[in-house]
Amino acid sequence: MATGTLASIGDATRKSLADVAYERLRDRLLMLEIKPGDILNDEQLAKELEAGRTPVREALKRLELDRLVITYPRRGTFATRVEVTDLAFISEIRAQLEPLAAARAARVASAATRDQLRSVMRAVEDFDVSAASVVETLRLDASVHQGIYAAAANPHLEDILIRYDNLATRIWCMVLDRLPDLEHHVREHLDLLKAVIDGKEDEAAELARVHVNGFERAVRQALFAA
Repeated sequence: MATGTLASIGDATRKSLADVAYERLRDRLLMLEIKPGDILNDEQLAKELEAGRTPVREALKRLELDRLVITYPRRGTFATRVEVTDLAFISEIRAQLEPLAAARAARVASAATRDQLRSVMRAVEDFDVSAASVVETLRLDASVHQGIYAAAANPHLEDILIRYDNLATRIWCMVLDRLPDLEHHVREHLDLLKAVIDGKEDEAAELARVHVNGFERAVRQALFAA
């Protein structure tokens, strides 16, 4: 999972107020700090974010395109609900597109991009799952997936995958404390990254497919065990 996801806000002077509002609200939605079904009041959000109502409204429009919020006439804007059926639909799409991105990245990534992926790989190797916070774990996961999306050098594919990775992250957050083998989920990124870096298209595609299918299986088991 996906900076589209849980990125640091960075230097706000280089971003529009709407961009900053979007990133902050997106991360709160992904982390379920704003719970599914909660109403989002633009005036209240503007106060919390210390921003104007116009940037917040622009951010909410973008979040609706991301399927993270939904607006009903005369009722307001709400955080979208997370349904079990969403997991199957999202995984079906990711199982097709994640292998495509991984294979393409293995084929076309530049030398500089492969060096960046090596840095991500070292971060995974050094990561202490047992001591990490939820945010840190999700940020690491996002750095892997979205690093591969960027390496695939297809902005349209990258945009689609970031959106679905965000939706998957939201579901993952619901069960993160119930996943029995989170360490394995994190570590299996290493083989995927290595395959991409080494230019092994078929292996990268298969590892991406296995990762997505394993994610769905683990989350489904956790959901139904609850």
